[in-house]
Amino acid sequence: MSANDPFARLPEAATFTVTSKTVTDGGAWPAEQFSAGVPGGKDISPHLSWSGAPEGTRSYAVTVYDPDAPTGSGFWHWAVADIPATVTELPEGAGDDTGSGLPAGAFQLPNDARTARFIGAAPPAGHGVHRYFVVVHALDVESIGVPAEATPAFLGFTMAGHILGRAVLTATAETPA
Repeated sequence: MSANDPFARLPEAATFTVTSKTVTDGGAWPAEQFSAGVPGGKDISPHLSWSGAPEGTRSYAVTVYDPDAPTGSGFWHWAVADIPATVTELPEGAGDDTGSGLPAGAFQLPNDARTARFIGAAPPAGHGVHRYFVVVHALDVESIGVPAEATPAFLGFTMAGHILGRAVLTATAETPA
């Protein structure tokens, strides 16, 4: 695991709270949140609930990012844009192939495996503990205006000037050698 801070060069933002019935902040992902390519993995997105977003929030985006992936650029596991400001919770499994648990108007962008869904943790065997930053971004626009086929990195670039607040939960995963 590296000390890479994915927020170090981003504009500062107010903080608010995100919690989960699936995983605790700093805790390990349960088996269901691992990739289907890992024994016991099911690629099931976590339950998320958030509160205390800054005044003026008009929508949210959710991202799950592993900065410790051995790629030079990390690995985006999930990105959801245009979640209405009235929504403050996503059920476990919302990030399936159809986005069945997402609210009207919200959509999933392709992750780094190029699938528009949640893809679970799969750190290389023996690579050590990886951190998974689960972030709810409070935005000052109703729609961030990115195309559905955009990358999570492009979403992040586009959001940079619209982020009012950031709620962060960090999960971990490791695959033994």
